[in-house]
Amino acid sequence: MTTTHERPHRSSTTAPGGLTPDQVEQLGRELDAIRQDVLDSRGERDAAYIRRVVKAQRLLELGSRAALLRSRRPAAWVLGTAGLAIAKILDNMEIGHNVLHGQWDWMRDPKIHSTTWEWDHVSPAAQWKRTHNVTHHTYTNIVGMDNDLGYGIMRVDEAQEWKPRYLVQPAWNFVTACIFEYGIAMFDLDLGDHIRDKRNMTPEKKAEVKVTLAKAARQLTKDFVLYPALSGRGWRNTLAANATANLVRNLWSHSVIMCGHFPEGVQTFEQAELDIDESRGHWYLRQMLGSANISGSPALHLMTGNLSHQIEHHIFPDLPSNRYAEIAPRVREVFEKYGLAYNARPMVRQVASAWHKVVRLSLPNGWLAETDRRNLVPQLKKLAARPA
Repeated sequence: MTTTHERPHRSSTTAPGGLTPDQVEQLGRELDAIRQDVLDSRGERDAAYIRRVVKAQRLLELGSRAALLRSRRPAAWVLGTAGLAIAKILDNMEIGHNVLHGQWDWMRDPKIHSTTWEWDHVSPAAQWKRTHNVTHHTYTNIVGMDNDLGYGIMRVDEAQEWKPRYLVQPAWNFVTACIFEYGIAMFDLDLGDHIRDKRNMTPEKKAEVKVTLAKAARQLTKDFVLYPALSGRGWRNTLAANATANLVRNLWSHSVIMCGHFPEGVQTFEQAELDIDESRGHWYLRQMLGSANISGSPALHLMTGNLSHQIEHHIFPDLPSNRYAEIAPRVREVFEKYGLAYNARPMVRQVASAWHKVVRLSLPNGWLAETDRRNLVPQLKKLAARPA
């Protein structure tokens, strides 16, 4: 696989990964065949799967909320907090993310449909679908077009000019992880210059801001007013439990998403490198080179919303998530056939790799590898003193 150090060059004869145009189109046909096999075979077992997960998540949340009514007892607090954190992760990852992708729309069940589903998240479903399903999945890992790549606030590629402000990138990334759902909501609003010039904010943008603020108010009221109040004298314990569950959910979600698009070895792209009218084969290839998987147990796949199969998800974002593990070996065979590296590591290694990249790109190109650890602090002070 071409790394971000080795900028791919699109010519009339080669594509990213060194493939010829004929190879790219053949690759597209092979992946189309895998997709069609799933479409032809999806049915009751898939529907039963998502209904089981939804039911289990709701029962887990209900049981955890009930336990937290007695949150003054340490055992009840630990049990309720852990259960609530897991329930929130399931709601956002395996259920919300995938339902809002339309993976289950074929069931024609109004209770599990992308047009009716609302999740336990600050970002309203409609706004998230626009920025994630359309923008991110269309322009995956294209610098300047896909703001999911660093969420528009980080240096994500060596080709980006280094500036002293990037020195705080690791700290900013950690803060973002802790408040991830709010960061996503702000990102989904795509305020841009509107923040600097509120007078020119369009009526449509003002309406979007109001919807998001209303959703945030409901979320805050639910977790930090209503449920604590129901706990009576234990309200402080319940409030702390809800805050802890939200923090765990945010840190987990952020880690999973970083593993999918930011580890070392995942390729990014410049707009000038890509054809204006990208073929389906080229789009497939970009998803393959711009994604990474997490290897692990079925429980880990469930808790990641099957985004541990990020490669399969980005190739086939509308297929039922429970099928990604099933088709992963076939997708891997396609990688191997065309000499492409299938980026898959255990979660600890992928998280470490992603954080290494965050730190590395916060410094000038090549600086991290060349600088002796003993000189780290004085070198950082010198870099910080440079004019922006």
